[in-house]
Amino acid sequence: MSDQKTGGFIATAITSIAHFLTEARKQPALSEEAGYGASPNLPKPKPTLIPIMKIAPAVGWPEGKKPTPAKGFAVEAFASKLDHPRWVYELPNGDILVAESNGPARPPANWSFRWWAQDFVMARAGAGRPSADRITLLRDADGDGIAEIKLPFLENLHSPFGMALVGDQLYVANADALVRFPYVDGTTRIDAAPVKVCDLPSGRNHHWTKSLVANKDGSKLYVGVGSNSNVAEYGMEEEVNRAAILEIDRVTGVSRLFAGGLRNPVGVDWNPVSGELWTTVNERDEIGDDLVPDYMTSVKDGAFYGWPYCYFGQIVDERVRPPRPDLVAKSIKPDYALGSHTASLGLCFADDGRLHERFRGGVFIGQHGSWNRNPPSGYRVIFIPFTDGKPSGPPEEVLGDFRSTEGKALGRPVGVIIDKKGGLLVVDDVGDIVWRMRAV
Repeated sequence: MSDQKTGGFIATAITSIAHFLTEARKQPALSEEAGYGASPNLPKPKPTLIPIMKIAPAVGWPEGKKPTPAKGFAVEAFASKLDHPRWVYELPNGDILVAESNGPARPPANWSFRWWAQDFVMARAGAGRPSADRITLLRDADGDGIAEIKLPFLENLHSPFGMALVGDQLYVANADALVRFPYVDGTTRIDAAPVKVCDLPSGRNHHWTKSLVANKDGSKLYVGVGSNSNVAEYGMEEEVNRAAILEIDRVTGVSRLFAGGLRNPVGVDWNPVSGELWTTVNERDEIGDDLVPDYMTSVKDGAFYGWPYCYFGQIVDERVRPPRPDLVAKSIKPDYALGSHTASLGLCFADDGRLHERFRGGVFIGQHGSWNRNPPSGYRVIFIPFTDGKPSGPPEEVLGDFRSTEGKALGRPVGVIIDKKGGLLVVDDVGDIVWRMRAV
């Protein structure tokens, strides 16, 4: 049998088995809202032999259709016809940078059934295309909420993601290295060669994105690095400086582990009240529809948050061998659960009331959406209120209907920021759009 036919047979078999196992369950699933808050009610784990696939096939937006905003708000496409946009950053002059990116090609030597299954899922979910390896500049010069200028700003990168401007240097977190470029205010293109600041963990790239944020004085840069596995099935030697946030000295390039045990920390932002660094984390799979909840949490210097040995505090994951009771004992419980398998990626604090006064101090989360949960979860942007720098209420959907009534993915939210003009920018990597939500 040819490799192509073999791959097709395996794909069909996996889909059929997944469908059978999903439909055969006797007990009703918890509601989509299960697994949120500071103290979620978590069920017992139900390990599976293979991942259950409940993928919303990526189809994009039909002409004239768009996501549904909260009452009192409107949404329009700020920019469209992008190439798998993932992350967004605003420059001081109001120009918007969008990282058009996908995971780097996996070396042939890294082939395995697990990796093949992951690639299959990614392709069905809309991520099965080569990386554009580009950052594009969007400019709304006339202030109407739609970018009339769209230009390639940086090209020939390597799966770029996080961006941060410090002084006249623009830092970009590629999949394998942190690099910098000279920046002049108002420029629409950079052709200078990148200067490497430091290497970043790469390799198998189970999680390839590298988020980035600078501290207030610009002396330190913080990079979110995901794990190389689900629960360290390839050994902890594959996880050095991964499942962590790294602190990098901007001048010397020297890095250190700032916090660990964070399976896949993606969104990073500073809490405007407490001054703490916060992150969104995608948790582990294959122990049930309602485990383990993704979360957001403040990140303390030197802290450990459990992965892979335990989750949501000190609940031991019995799959991990050898166990580490010493690390379980020191594991910190996250601040707020964001629902199981929601793929909560983007995180943005509302440091003032320019979008709307009721959002001041709270946080917006872009939930990319599940690929292995019944019923599906995520596929929306939510807001969580904060009081005195801490979460203080349930989530509110502010931009939804990214899935059709037939269960197809019209779009999938990733990065979120509030722009200087008071709009919420939402990157949609299936619709290839940056949406802009504003008060009306």
